[in-house]
Amino acid sequence: MSRGPNSPHDRKVQLAFGSALAILLLLGAISYRGMVLSVESARWVRHTHEVLDDVQELPFALQSIESSSRGFALTGEESYLRSQRATVSSVHRLAARIRGLTAANPAANRHLPALEELAAQKIQFAEIVIGLRRAKGLEAAADAVRSGRGERIMGEFEAVVLQLREEELRLLAQRNAEADRRLGQTRAILILGSVLALSITAVAGRSVQRDRSRRGIAEAALRDSQGKAIRAAEALRQSEERYRGLLEAAPDAMVVVDESGTIVLLNLQAEKQFGYHRDELVGQKVKSIIPEGFAERLIADGTRTAVEALAQQIGTGIELIGRRKDGTAFPIEIMLSPLKSAEGILVTAAIRDISTIRSKAEGRLLETVEELKRSNEELSQFAYLASHDLQEPLRMVASYTQLLSRRYKGKLDADADEFIAFAVDGATRMQRLIQDLLEYSRIGTKGSVLLNTSSEAALQQALTNLQGAIKEGGALVTHDPLPPVLADGNQLTQLFQNLVGNAVKYQGPGVPRVHISAARDGAKRWSFSVRDNGLGIEPQYFERIFGMFQRLHKRDQFGGTGIGLAICKKIVERHGGRISVESQPGKGSTFRFALAGARSQS
Repeated sequence: MSRGPNSPHDRKVQLAFGSALAILLLLGAISYRGMVLSVESARWVRHTHEVLDDVQELPFALQSIESSSRGFALTGEESYLRSQRATVSSVHRLAARIRGLTAANPAANRHLPALEELAAQKIQFAEIVIGLRRAKGLEAAADAVRSGRGERIMGEFEAVVLQLREEELRLLAQRNAEADRRLGQTRAILILGSVLALSITAVAGRSVQRDRSRRGIAEAALRDSQGKAIRAAEALRQSEERYRGLLEAAPDAMVVVDESGTIVLLNLQAEKQFGYHRDELVGQKVKSIIPEGFAERLIADGTRTAVEALAQQIGTGIELIGRRKDGTAFPIEIMLSPLKSAEGILVTAAIRDISTIRSKAEGRLLETVEELKRSNEELSQFAYLASHDLQEPLRMVASYTQLLSRRYKGKLDADADEFIAFAVDGATRMQRLIQDLLEYSRIGTKGSVLLNTSSEAALQQALTNLQGAIKEGGALVTHDPLPPVLADGNQLTQLFQNLVGNAVKYQGPGVPRVHISAARDGAKRWSFSVRDNGLGIEPQYFERIFGMFQRLHKRDQFGGTGIGLAICKKIVERHGGRISVESQPGKGSTFRFALAGARSQS
């Protein structure tokens, strides 16, 4: 019995082939959509790298502004100002560019006001230094620089830059993960659709085989279906090639490794950076080019999976050492990004050679250190010369005011006697101040070589120098046996004299008690303590009291120039130590400092 052209069997066959064709068309649409998403993902990756490059450049620009302002402050040359103005324009341009690039990222935009405000503060501080240099000279500008405000602003600025960089890196990882997810979905749909289309075609083929008169049509449909499946596979292959193209277009070296640390893919930049041809590296362990620090992050230990071990470093730059084919080592910074695939988790590492950046930074640091060293030497020499040259005219003023006091005291009215007394007191205090300044400047420039010195002998000499003040105050000064140390004997005596003298001077009612002791601080150092039962110091003044001209009491209460503890601090620092204080108001104070022990005599 023959079948008509519209029999149920024919309709089933037509429906089967129609369904297969529809699925193939859907697969083609999905493949096209995957291509569009890949292109869009690549565009966002380039966008994020642009933001990261601009954010990375901002701190260097601000450091250049600071260097220019300091250079002008030290030399007064206008060329530094031209460089500074050009860099300020660059900072504004970079800030505007970053704001435009991050307009679509509210999380990153949240950091921009703080970033722009700190940049403005840094530029304003540079203008202040320049203004002080023009208006008041080198000393005023140097005081502004030493205030530490510029370093604080720079520290806050770098913290905001780090937050912005981390946000962009987080966004980059998120976009890569989304692209990976979409690629996985596309692959799954393509595979499932292909299987479904082939299944429908097979069923239709078996149905056609039952009717020999329609075998040719069924075979043709099957061949057509297979051709479309091949084209779908070709589209998938092209998608993978586009991924490889993105790797090749990256400006940094890109290396893809599996969980065992084996290199599975790399780009041309990686070949150039490490000196290998890609055929020499594919299939090799990543330790052949990054000996330490990379593979360890991919291999799980007994308590973590490989993903957990890797997650601790994803999204942050890691500084490691790379090794070229010729064996030479160079510093690198790598960024890791995980990628799920049919073979397991693959890790893409973006690798950047930072040897040039590091050498430039080190060079700038050395230049800055040399400039600071020269500036400090000039300031010390200036303070010494100024203090020395001021003594002679001041000595003459003091002598004549004292002569006026002796000769005319009681012969003029009371106001004249008071004025003469003020002049004598002022000249005397100025002499003490200049002598203390001269002493302070001599610590670093006129000090003796550090030799084995008896700290007990130095203390006894200091007590001899202070015997008048000790007797007048009725003070009781005691000490434990003190060790020999490596020190400048005269400066050690000055250190004890200033600390014990302050302990005797700053006392309330009762007997002043001062005790000096020493204890081992490690194998080669001694920690000294000078403890008293005096007025005490409030905690907020613990650091301030070691500064120049810092006084906590009025001059009519306690005499002095406010330089004594600054001299102590400079002496201890010259000996490689640090001085500190522990105190409570009304319960006395304990000053501590550490010195190196004496060298053994061979």
